[in-house]
Amino acid sequence: MFRRRTFWILAGLLALMVLVLAACAPPGGGKKEASGELNLLCTPQVEWCEGMKAEFEKKYPNITVNFVRMSSGESLTRLRNEKDNPQFDIWWGGPVDSFIAAKQEGLLEKYETPAQDKIINKKLMLDPDRYWAGIYVGSLGFATNKNWSEENGGWVPKSWDDLLDPKLKGQLMVAHPSSSGTSYTALCTILQLKGEEEGWEFLKKYAAQVNQFTKSGSAPARFVGAGEAAVGIVFSHDIVKQIEDGMPLILSFPEEGTGYEIGGMGIIKGAKNLENAKLWYDWALQPETQELGPKYGAYQAPTVEGAKPSRPELLKVKLIDYDFEWCGKHKKEFVDRFTNEIAGAENLKK
Repeated sequence: MFRRRTFWILAGLLALMVLVLAACAPPGGGKKEASGELNLLCTPQVEWCEGMKAEFEKKYPNITVNFVRMSSGESLTRLRNEKDNPQFDIWWGGPVDSFIAAKQEGLLEKYETPAQDKIINKKLMLDPDRYWAGIYVGSLGFATNKNWSEENGGWVPKSWDDLLDPKLKGQLMVAHPSSSGTSYTALCTILQLKGEEEGWEFLKKYAAQVNQFTKSGSAPARFVGAGEAAVGIVFSHDIVKQIEDGMPLILSFPEEGTGYEIGGMGIIKGAKNLENAKLWYDWALQPETQELGPKYGAYQAPTVEGAKPSRPELLKVKLIDYDFEWCGKHKKEFVDRFTNEIAGAENLKK
C-alpha cells in the first residue's frame, strides 16, 4: 500500500513538472522565434530594396529591417569608414568586384550557408572562401533615345567604338566609376577587351563624349529616356525597367562582346545582428526569393537552381570572359586613375 501511494505521488509530481516546463518553453516546439532588427545596406534600385524588406518582414514578422540605399562605390566607402564600428549587418546587391575588394580589406564576415548548394555556377557565383555569394546576373547594354535615333536615321550604337562617333559628342551619359558599380563594370570591360594601354586611351576619348557623369548606375537610362542625352551605358535590366515604365528607349548590345555583373551579398564584419543577417543570406538564395525581382521592377537573371529568369533573352548576347577577381583586386587603383587622370567626381548628376 505504501509503495502504491509513493508511486502515485511521484507520478503526480512528474506530470506537474512536464506542465511547468511546457508553459515555460518558447512557442514553435522549443525553437526560439527570430526577432530584433536587421540593418541592410542595399545597392539595387529603391523599389526592389523596399520590396525585399517587405517580403523578409512578412516571413519573419518579429524582425524589423532598416535599410539604406547606396550605389556600390558609396557602399564600399561607407563600410571602409565604419570598419571599427559597423552600422550595417549585411550588404545586398551590386557587382561582386566591390565585394572582392571588401573581402580583401577585411570588411566581410565568412559564412557557410546551406543554401549555397543551390548556386548554379559556384566557380563564378560563390567566393571560394565563402565571404560573398552571387544573387543575380545582368549584362551591360546601350540605351538610345528613340526620338534621337529616328532623327539620326535609326542609328544606335552596336559596338564600344561607336561611342566615339562624333555625333555623340556631349550626348553620352554614364555613371562615374567612383560611385557606380555599373560604370566600373563598363570601365573594366573596356580594359579587358582592348588591353590596358589602348583601353586607357579609349577611356580618355570616351569620357570626352560624356554630357555629365551620374551618381547612380541606372540613372542614365532615365535621363536618356527624358531626352537629356542620346545614349546611356546601363545594365540591360535597368533599360528594360525604363522601357516598361514607358520611356522611349531602344536597347542594343556591343557586337564584340559586353561585360556583365554578378550581383553579390555579404555579411559585414562585426555585424551587431549576426543571426538575422544569416537568415537574410539563406533566404536570398532561395528560388522563390530570386523570382521576386520582376514584382518590384527588377529583371536580373537568378543565380540558383529552380528559379526561372523573367527575361532570359537579356543573357542571350555575346559576353566577354569577364575577370571578376582581376577587376576586384584593381578596383581602387583603376577608379583612382580614372578620377585623377580623366574625370573628377565633382557635381555628379543624381
